[in-house]
Amino acid sequence: MDYKQLIIRGISYSQTQSGAYALLLEHEETHIKLPVVIGNFEAQSISLGLEKDIHPPRPLTHDLFTKFIVSANYELVSVIIYQIVDGVFFSNINFKNKTTEEELILDARTSDAVAMAVRFDAPIFTTQQVLNEAGILLELEDVSKEEQTFSETVNTEDSLRSVSMEELQKLLEEAVKEEDYDTALEIQEEIKRRKKKID
Repeated sequence: MDYKQLIIRGISYSQTQSGAYALLLEHEETHIKLPVVIGNFEAQSISLGLEKDIHPPRPLTHDLFTKFIVSANYELVSVIIYQIVDGVFFSNINFKNKTTEEELILDARTSDAVAMAVRFDAPIFTTQQVLNEAGILLELEDVSKEEQTFSETVNTEDSLRSVSMEELQKLLEEAVKEEDYDTALEIQEEIKRRKKKID
């Protein structure tokens, strides 16, 4: 089957469902976006997987499963979002044994599949049919709004701007220690923003 590769464009707070987030995937060639509604925990887990430099003091469920896969001598090869039924996406996670080359396919929620894919830097694919059914082509102005991560949508942004870089680092360590990942991601964004200004 001719699969279409998707890239993660961002995570934003869902305007339609309270307490939910929208994971925005994009087909690079056509720029068709695939918005997937996900929960708070999955949004945090995907964001932490993408960040790489924020390490929770205790492993999250997806980190634990990642360690198990590696320990069992498997690797995550790809994620395929193969179907959408009544607004629900269906995905497979494809694994391969590093020694025997044996393949293993597991059914998964799309949010979990993506959270695992980012930890292995594995590609995410979908079918043309899923793109036809659920894909949307956003105008450039809309894309910039959608690409905001959910940490950028929180109002504490302004208060972080008045804090010194040294204090930000302390706050980041404290937030991670207390497992307050929403705040940790906000602080991380502010640190990145300042570093970009310096560069």
